[in-house]
Amino acid sequence: MKKLLLSLAFISLFITLFPQNFFREEFSRDKEYVILVNPTAWNIEVAVFLMNNGLLDIDMEKINLVGVYHSSQKYDFSQSADYISKNGLTSFHLHQVRGILTEESVYRQNGCSDDFRKIFENSVGIIFFGGEDIPPALYNEENWYSETTDPGRHYFEVSFLFHLIGGTRNAASTPLLHENPGYMVTGFCLGMQSMNVAAGGSLYQDIPAQIYESFKPETHVMIDRPNLHRNYWQNIIEDKDLMGTNVHPVRFTDHGFFGSTVRVPKKLQPLVYSSHHQSLKDIGIGFEVTALSHDGKVVEGIAHSKFPNVFSVQFHPEVSALYEDRALIKFAPDDPLSTLHSMLDKKSLKFHKKYWGHISATIRESVK
Repeated sequence: MKKLLLSLAFISLFITLFPQNFFREEFSRDKEYVILVNPTAWNIEVAVFLMNNGLLDIDMEKINLVGVYHSSQKYDFSQSADYISKNGLTSFHLHQVRGILTEESVYRQNGCSDDFRKIFENSVGIIFFGGEDIPPALYNEENWYSETTDPGRHYFEVSFLFHLIGGTRNAASTPLLHENPGYMVTGFCLGMQSMNVAAGGSLYQDIPAQIYESFKPETHVMIDRPNLHRNYWQNIIEDKDLMGTNVHPVRFTDHGFFGSTVRVPKKLQPLVYSSHHQSLKDIGIGFEVTALSHDGKVVEGIAHSKFPNVFSVQFHPEVSALYEDRALIKFAPDDPLSTLHSMLDKKSLKFHKKYWGHISATIRESVK
C-alpha cells in the first residue's frame, strides 16, 4: 500500500509539474493567450526577462503564455515544466501536440491540424524562436550545407506556419488567418526562415559559401565584418573569450514596416545581434522584404502584405545580454573585451526597445 501511495504521489506530482494538455483541459476563458513555440527552459527564461524588464509589456493578469511543442521533438520538455514550477510561473503553461506528422504531410491536413486550429482559435498571437537548420527537403533542395539535429521540430513548426499563413506548396489550402487576419505571427532567426519556407520560399544553406564564395573559416573572416552573421574566428583559434556571434548593422528597405509601423527613422542603421549561417533566398508568397544586411545581400526582415501582424526578423532582439551588462567577450583575437550590451550605441538600443514596443502593442490591441 505504501508503494502504491508513493507511486500515486509521483504521478500526481508529474502531472502537476508537466501539464501537457493545456488546450485540451478547462483553461480559463477569462484570459487571453500568447503562444511560445519550442518552449525550452531557456526560451521561457528569455520571456520572463523580457516581461520583467518591460520589453514584452503585457498585462499578465489578462494574458498568459502557453508553450507549444510536438511530442517527437528531442528536447526534454520536463525541464521546462520544472523551470515553471520552481519559479512559480503561474501565468505560463505547456501544451504538447501529439498528432502524427511526417515530411510528406507538412503542407496538408495532418495529425496536428486539429491542434493547430484549437491553439489558433484560443490565442491572440504566436512567437517562433531561433534554432538549428531546417531540412532542405522542406523547400525542395538537396542538403549541401545544412545541419539538422531535430527534424521533428521543423516539421511541426513549418506545418504550423503553413496552416496559419498558407503557401504555394499547397495553394488550395485556406490559411487559418483568413478567419482572423489581425492575429500576430512573429519570429526570430529560424522563426523567420520557417515562415518563409512555409509560404513557399527557400534558403541559402550557407551564407559564406553561396553568397560570398568562401568555403573555410580562414576566408570567412576576410569578409567585411559588418557582413558576417556569426563569428568564424572561433573555428580558427582557441580563445574562451571569443563570442560565437556578431553585432552588425542592418538597413531598412522602402517598405513601410519599420518607418511607419514600428516608427523608427528610415535612415537608421541599427546594430543587431546575429547567430546564423543561413538566410532567405526566394521569398515566400505574400511576404515583402523590410530590412537587409549592410551590403544588401542578406534579408534581415520580412512582413506579410495581406496579414498586417505577420512579420519577423533574422536577427535576435530577444537576447537578454543586449539590455544589460553580462559577460565580457570579444569578436576578433585582438579586440578588447566588452559586454554585448556595450557594443550597442544608444540609437541601436532604442531601436530594439521600439521593436519590442510594437510587438507588445500588437498583442495588447488583440486582447478583447
